[in-house]
Amino acid sequence: MNNQKLLQVFSSGLMKYKIAWDKQKYFHSLRVKNMIPDTLMLLEHSNVYTLGRHGNDSNIVGDKDFLKKHKIEIFNIERGGDVTFHGPGQLVGYPIFAIKQMGIRPKELVEKIENIIIELLRNYDIEAKIIDNLPGVWVGNEKIAAIGMRIIDHVALHGFALNVNTNLELFSGIIPCGIQDKGVTSIKKISGKEQNIEKIKDKIIQLFKLEFSFEDVEMWNKISHPDTFTSTSSV
Repeated sequence: MNNQKLLQVFSSGLMKYKIAWDKQKYFHSLRVKNMIPDTLMLLEHSNVYTLGRHGNDSNIVGDKDFLKKHKIEIFNIERGGDVTFHGPGQLVGYPIFAIKQMGIRPKELVEKIENIIIELLRNYDIEAKIIDNLPGVWVGNEKIAAIGMRIIDHVALHGFALNVNTNLELFSGIIPCGIQDKGVTSIKKISGKEQNIEKIKDKIIQLFKLEFSFEDVEMWNKISHPDTFTSTSSV
């Protein structure tokens, strides 16, 4: 099959940010060389605050005791945007897509991801929206999904973070995305019940397939050299 029509998905449970970041950059290097197809990483992170390349340290307001109590790491990274939180119960997606080959621009990539998240939330009777000049996906005045991307050598890095069962209290240690007058929410908070994050992953994969017109999806059981990948299933 033409790799441009194949979506490769790496799905994992909880993973420390540095480990996932290294794997993401490794996948990116392979995609730049056209050694693998477009790849979507789906996982959860241990508690971490990440600062984008335009981020302001002053937007991390939690003190050392707060960070230590909740075992929150801090990373400065190359994506756009300011500061955000990742932690268990939040679904993080990294679409490592060769957008030039797809024939789309960075703005279109972000819009497609926004569309996917909004459509997903409709399955949970949640009406989400985009707010002009404010990144992410919103329910009322509360952010339910953050989006921060960077394109290097025509291939995307970083992605989105959807609050599913996230501990929203840990957002109190930052000013999310540097926006003072907005809140955060989650599917759990709105629905009033814990959600099955694996089912949400399955829905996200199908929506990516539709939105980006992939013909097939392959799931992989590990990240290593592409010659050693072992396919586990097809979606």
